[in-house]
Amino acid sequence: MDSGVADNQHTPPPYDYQEIPDFTTTSSKKSTITRTVVVTKHKSTTSLNSVIQSTLPTSLSVSSSVQSSANNNNNIINNVASSFNENGLLWGLTYSPYNTDGSCPDANAVADQLAKVAKVTKNIRLYSTDCSQLENALQAITSNNLGLSIHAGIWISDGQARMQSDLDQFVSAAKKFGTSLIKGVSVGNEDISKGMSESTLIDYINQVRSRLQAEGLGSIPVYTTEQDKLFTFNMAAASDKVVVNIHAIFDSQFYSIDASVQSVIQRANNVKTKVASGKPVVIGETGWSSAGNTGSCPLTLANEIAFAQKFRCAADAAGYTYFYFEAKNAKWKKDAATSEQNFGIFDAGFTPKFDFNLLSVC
Repeated sequence: MDSGVADNQHTPPPYDYQEIPDFTTTSSKKSTITRTVVVTKHKSTTSLNSVIQSTLPTSLSVSSSVQSSANNNNNIINNVASSFNENGLLWGLTYSPYNTDGSCPDANAVADQLAKVAKVTKNIRLYSTDCSQLENALQAITSNNLGLSIHAGIWISDGQARMQSDLDQFVSAAKKFGTSLIKGVSVGNEDISKGMSESTLIDYINQVRSRLQAEGLGSIPVYTTEQDKLFTFNMAAASDKVVVNIHAIFDSQFYSIDASVQSVIQRANNVKTKVASGKPVVIGETGWSSAGNTGSCPLTLANEIAFAQKFRCAADAAGYTYFYFEAKNAKWKKDAATSEQNFGIFDAGFTPKFDFNLLSVC
């Protein structure tokens, strides 16, 4: 894989996510922490139709459109339900543009993909500016009136030089296209979980904020994104908002999709009451993989659909903005686990994996 690619693989959480978190202001490196997964027996999912029918109102039929998704989902993206809220079916969606071989897509490919994304959401989250992805996204949105807003990212996991390169590209793109479509920039993604110290992370945040202010871009919110149980008071103080990644598929026990959804909402509530100090809390990532194994949670397409539908409803009811993880299957993560490669609501070729109308009803 190209070393320049922002390889946003998930680090296994250092805690059982079903425990109540004990937040701390102290910084510590987490690179040596390991996690024991307790694998429990569960009933296998036997039918996509039966699972989804149990999660939706009886008036919504899914049997034909879902079970034949491999053949006809290319048409689904053009026929999604018109009963969106103002932000689309999903409030936000994470988007990594890389080709399956890890190479950079051209501007036309990005435009084609974002045209499909715009039918599902009105907000996208990027992790980096490499591959000209921020500039390409801004160009696609403005040229095609896609109605998308961008929540950008600056990659810091590879050190100061890479951070500076991303920051330079960010400033250039923001000045070229203006700031109206850029709603914020995350300095890093899960870097505490990768072993970065709190003080180093906060220094990066401050560097980015200072540069933007000097460039006349100080109105853009600056923050970091981290796993919920690693987000500290000091990180919150340095950020304009508190953005946390919360993935229930790493929970040590699986009870039901409903319970997994409520686990995510409860953990966001914990961050709001114990860490955020009144700042907005955003769920930076949550999702469900359709294949692989992370322990006790059954990773199937049926459960991916059920989680997405139930989470959307729960997050809307709780008043959370969020970025669903993720747009397309990440086959470019060649060395990653199968589960890491199959979170997408689109497959690697950007064909919908299921009927997005299923997301329109609570």
